[in-house]
Amino acid sequence: MRQIKIQLPPSLDPLQFVYRSNRSTDDAITTTLHLALTHLDNKDTYVRMLFIDFCSAFNTIIPQHLIEKLSLLGLNTSLCNRILDFLTGRPHNSSNHIIKFVDHMTMLGLINKNDESVYREEVQQLTAWCNANNLSLNVDKTKEMVVDFRRAQSGQSPLFIDGSSVEIVKNTKFLGVHLAENSTWSLNTSSISKKAQKRLYFLRRLRKASLPRS
Repeated sequence: MRQIKIQLPPSLDPLQFVYRSNRSTDDAITTTLHLALTHLDNKDTYVRMLFIDFCSAFNTIIPQHLIEKLSLLGLNTSLCNRILDFLTGRPHNSSNHIIKFVDHMTMLGLINKNDESVYREEVQQLTAWCNANNLSLNVDKTKEMVVDFRRAQSGQSPLFIDGSSVEIVKNTKFLGVHLAENSTWSLNTSSISKKAQKRLYFLRRLRKASLPRS
């Protein structure tokens, strides 16, 4: 891992947060919300937030294709061959161990004056990229949320991916945080409060059983 990180160029996608040093889910959440809310400060705008889910992303990776991409990033041949040897013929799942890798992606459609052409074209390009790279989008788990504060709102037509419509939701859970279409934090605060109450309940039971404070 150290060798890979040393050889990776500094020009990686700035909006990639996973597996990057000094980056976290908090960075992904704040960046997403900042981009959306900054856009909504402009006149006649709204945001479509697409929360994409992949089907078993890691298990569908073709090792040779991955190595070609790593080579283009600048990793030397020796390291690429070692990675290829490690991945080739190695089962990623077993009855006792399931390797879970990040398989989510978020796309923001910053819409001006009801023109969604660029956003929908990006979704089509993503679908084509997935087909070319042996990745399958899980349309059933992929959700979309529309944030629109305009007084005169028009009905939003759904997206279609591989012939299936993407469900438009009023709220969703994004990297552990509950987001709502009205941009309030009531749902997230309520969720945190309920989680805290459950944990405090166990502490009260332990105190009632006369356990030491520690």
